[in-house]
Amino acid sequence: MLRRVASLSLLTLGLLSQFVVGDNPINAGFPYGSQKVRGVNLGGWLVLEPWITPSLFDNTGNANIVDEWTFGQLQNRNTALNTLTQHWNTWITEADLAAIAAAGLNHVRIPIGYWAFEVGPGEPYISGQLPYLQKAVTWAGNHGLKVIVDLHGAPGSQNGFDNSGHRISFPQWHSNSTNVARTDAIIKTIASMFATNTNVVSIIAPLNEPAGYDGADVLAVVRQYWYDSYGNIRFPFGSSEQSNTVVLLHDAFQPLSYWNGFQTPPGWQGVAIDTHIYQMFSQDEVSRTNQEHISAACATASSLSSFDLWTIVGEWTPAATDCAKYLNGLGVGARYDGSYPGSTFVGSCTGITGSASSFSSSYKTFLRQYWEAQVISYEKGDGWIQWTWKAENADDWTYQAGLSGGWIPQDPTDLMYPTICG
Repeated sequence: MLRRVASLSLLTLGLLSQFVVGDNPINAGFPYGSQKVRGVNLGGWLVLEPWITPSLFDNTGNANIVDEWTFGQLQNRNTALNTLTQHWNTWITEADLAAIAAAGLNHVRIPIGYWAFEVGPGEPYISGQLPYLQKAVTWAGNHGLKVIVDLHGAPGSQNGFDNSGHRISFPQWHSNSTNVARTDAIIKTIASMFATNTNVVSIIAPLNEPAGYDGADVLAVVRQYWYDSYGNIRFPFGSSEQSNTVVLLHDAFQPLSYWNGFQTPPGWQGVAIDTHIYQMFSQDEVSRTNQEHISAACATASSLSSFDLWTIVGEWTPAATDCAKYLNGLGVGARYDGSYPGSTFVGSCTGITGSASSFSSSYKTFLRQYWEAQVISYEKGDGWIQWTWKAENADDWTYQAGLSGGWIPQDPTDLMYPTICG
């Protein structure tokens, strides 16, 4: 595998040098770098996540259905298809896009899995998502929103999380060259679909959250895949003509400094980096006080402001705990209340997730302060996209609930605590 990567790298870089020499910077569909990205993710729609829509999983009556793979594998196929079709038709509609635009946001990020494009032998996924992606792009255009099409799940799973489609103990995407080749082909398909509509689909993100923390083998494949994706997204018409589509590369859970000098101008054009900032997926993080959460958010500003590519925080949340039901996986508990294996009790989850009707006024004040601290810090880079627009029963996470509950302002620039980061 590494030998293949090394030889491909030389080939790819040689081709790209032909592509980019003498090219002008792209004319992106949004003034990245001069105007802030303010957006929200349409999570749990075209890629299922048990914590966003727990009812879809609970209603199967099968505790082994924990992700979209098992959703298609372990129940009657017609039942699964009917449930998914109903979900696709109702979870996100044009009214949602209108509400997002009315809230002063300018971007939506739409996660989609590879199985929307092709399903291989033995893979139990159910397709049918693609028409909804196309509808969403039309709706976004109707309401002046820009779209980031985000490949959220790749063959073999790039991270083993349920949000990749397949919850497994160790990711397999990187260790199988066929998986990577299939993913390349899908990115070419996505790039071709939207190459002439960059005024709406301004960005393609070629892979969400590859598991770079699993070591050098993964990172070597990811780096090569980022090179290939650049060519696939920026040159959908062939080597003679460059598209205006921005390429959004995830940091693979590495510090931004790891990517210093990677795909930077002038040799590369239209590349942005996506970093996801959460403070609840370790015992240390869930044990922070409210003020420590705010201080940690404020501390991100310097690295975001100084990085050498457009830097977008593509996932983050005003939630400060992992209390949301199934957040760590269906059937897995929370670190915060000590129900996660090996964790230590910090506090009760009552009144800090679920319905906002259970939230105290002081908790809502904290959510507002923490939301603002993050927005202020992330706009020291090039902007942000909150995870997520809506969820069945996790109001601490959702933009929609925050707007109605008062901890997210009706205009994202209308700050109550503009000096919270000092």
